[in-house]
Amino acid sequence: LDNGLALTPPMGWLAWERFRCNVNCRQDPHNCISEKLFFEMADRLAEDGWRELGYKYINIDDCWSAKHRDAAGRLLSDPERFPSGIKALADYVHARGLKLGIYGDLGTLTCGGYPGTTLDHVKLDALTFAEWGVDMLKLDGCYSSAEEQAEGYPEMARALNATGRPIVYSCSWPAYQGGLPPKVNYTILAEICNLWRNYDDIEDSWDSVLSILDWFFANQDVLQPVAGPGHWNDPDMLIIGNFGLSYEQSRSQMALWTVMAAPLLMSTDLRTISPSAKEILQNRLMIRINQDPLGIQGRRIVKEKSHIEVFLRPLSQAASALVFFSRRTDMPFFYTTSLAKLQFPEDATYEVQDVYSGKIISGLKTGDNFTVVINPSGVVMWYLYPTTAQPEQPWHVAGQQAPSK
Repeated sequence: LDNGLALTPPMGWLAWERFRCNVNCRQDPHNCISEKLFFEMADRLAEDGWRELGYKYINIDDCWSAKHRDAAGRLLSDPERFPSGIKALADYVHARGLKLGIYGDLGTLTCGGYPGTTLDHVKLDALTFAEWGVDMLKLDGCYSSAEEQAEGYPEMARALNATGRPIVYSCSWPAYQGGLPPKVNYTILAEICNLWRNYDDIEDSWDSVLSILDWFFANQDVLQPVAGPGHWNDPDMLIIGNFGLSYEQSRSQMALWTVMAAPLLMSTDLRTISPSAKEILQNRLMIRINQDPLGIQGRRIVKEKSHIEVFLRPLSQAASALVFFSRRTDMPFFYTTSLAKLQFPEDATYEVQDVYSGKIISGLKTGDNFTVVINPSGVVMWYLYPTTAQPEQPWHVAGQQAPSK
């Protein structure tokens, strides 16, 4: 899928985690899956500083369509909840400098019970989405077999390309096959999909965030090398600003998703988001790190008995991001280490910026011991760049190949 898209992880907003399949517009008109919800979220992305930071995609998830296709076999939006139609919604979104994403399912039905895209409908649905002005497609895998997925996911990639419209393609294929080889062939995935869901849906809880982290980093040797410009692992949505995460946990999710080079797709109510959640999601340095053009996914490099973990992501211009993460639940922990212990090049000196506080440490040598204080279920995140003529990367420790391109 050499479509030139998603050269950095896509950023935007996605309806599912926060609004699910709420179609009860009579009882809950403010929060149901309707064009009103997407018009209002588009306004928020455009007017509240999100768009300028890169949050460009506004993505519809399941339960947007009518229960039946039209006489010509085409998908239709629900006439009561989307009376203007998807094309009008796309036009509204585009007029605000944003892009529209939509949801389909490679099966007889979507996960929510709406019409699916069976193999005989792949080309027609791709054409329909293109005619509507859609910019991203998330293709789920409910109610389909492994054989249908193996045929249908590549077929949709070809069909999207054939429309001539640039459409970012998000596949749920690996998540339905357990996420790991030999059932999942990541070489094929990287050729046909711009991003893919590997694992379970995120829920609004810290336990859910931890389960995703555990799976991704337990399998980092498989997952880390397959990510890069145009093809990303997707650990699912950011739930910052909802109900389940504390302030510290929200900062942790943002930092860890950034070090994973994950798509930043928020699923929260931007109409009522708290200033503290907004500040986390709009952290400029964080976003710059997430969007680093090298597109190398980070790795966990240290796992201490004290329940402190350290993650490293190599960045362009010999910079790096480090995340010190505490799984402790008692009190702030004083963690002492050095860049030498984290396998940074010898005899180098670094300028360090704390991503959340903005505090700068100048002249940190590789051999110098330092201490970071990490709150329970919290993080300290550093952006480091060498100030000596030592452009080498800690590639070898990250277990990464220096990018060939």
